[in-house]
Amino acid sequence: MKKITILGSTGSIGCSALDIIEKNPEHFKVAALSAGGNIVRLKEQIEKFKPRIVALAHKDSALELRGSLWAKSRVKIVYGIEGIQEAASYHAADMVISAISGSAGLLPTLAAIEAGKDIALANKETMVLAGNVVTQMAVKNRVNIIPVDSEHSAIFQCLAGTKRENIQRIILTASGGPFLNRSRNELRNVTVKQTLHHPRWSMGKKITIDSASMMNKGLEIIEAKWLFNVAYEAIDVLVHPQSIVHSMVEFIDGAVLAQMGIPDMKIPIAYALTYPERIVNDLRKLDLVKSGHLEFYKPDIKKFPCLRIAIDAGIAGGTAPAVMNAADEIAVHAFMQKKIRFIDLPIVIEKVLNLHQVIGNPALEDILQADRWARMQTEKIIERMIS
Repeated sequence: MKKITILGSTGSIGCSALDIIEKNPEHFKVAALSAGGNIVRLKEQIEKFKPRIVALAHKDSALELRGSLWAKSRVKIVYGIEGIQEAASYHAADMVISAISGSAGLLPTLAAIEAGKDIALANKETMVLAGNVVTQMAVKNRVNIIPVDSEHSAIFQCLAGTKRENIQRIILTASGGPFLNRSRNELRNVTVKQTLHHPRWSMGKKITIDSASMMNKGLEIIEAKWLFNVAYEAIDVLVHPQSIVHSMVEFIDGAVLAQMGIPDMKIPIAYALTYPERIVNDLRKLDLVKSGHLEFYKPDIKKFPCLRIAIDAGIAGGTAPAVMNAADEIAVHAFMQKKIRFIDLPIVIEKVLNLHQVIGNPALEDILQADRWARMQTEKIIERMIS
């Protein structure tokens, strides 16, 4: 029986993970949960899975939850970053699923690692912001970091039983998002609703918009660099609209291994929870005959400059990825509020990066300070654009 903590339990990954846990009660039990502001869904999860500790992002939400009669029994309710870190490091848990959206997932993930918990990592920003810090801390605390992102899970599976020095190249696949076949000119007037209509995956709003701009793939490149200890030059991206091949690894002898499956996040989540074992699920199986042709294209960096920006930030290293990520989070929020256009996203992010003096080999506080600085600068740039 493996006891699981889920950080971000009311989001897409969290709900999928709880579905797996519910269907496999002989294998898993919920130890702790954390959530943002979806109190209705969180209440349902508490009633069903009976965690011992629940953390919320905001005090008001925690007070509302504490006021519920059923919540006064054996559930400890905490809030704020300290509360989420307390849940992340809860002593009874064996594994923590890190699925909080954005940079907010960094500190709770570090708290879980410091507490010696294995990590099922669904928060790529943790590695983007502080890959060096995270990997060093994981080694120090003898913690396994098992990727949940479909692409990184695919690479992780392809590398099973192989030596890292045999890797020639990692190939991340990308669906291309909703605007794969739109011209650069057509992207000028796309709406938020159109951007959130992903052709293959059901995801949260922020990651869906990042997928549309291909920023998400840039973040995944940085994550792959730290997860698999490879150089940026050894990581490529191919657009694969069918989302059947989730990623590939090319080895020095020319062999290429690919991990394939239907586009459903429950598969990599379950693998992370059970690694190195596997469990049966009730999902439909991949039918390659019905899937038809599998296509692969080079990404159009001119049409999707966020991919280039992310790669450049990763290569620059230091605090550059943290600044890039923070600028993206603020810019995406502004786009969702219809303050800026979709095509303004890379413009805003690049302006912030151009203002930043990169700190090489940063400590955690340097990274957090760069994140705060970038958010303020991004907001100022957006205000000037719309004024």
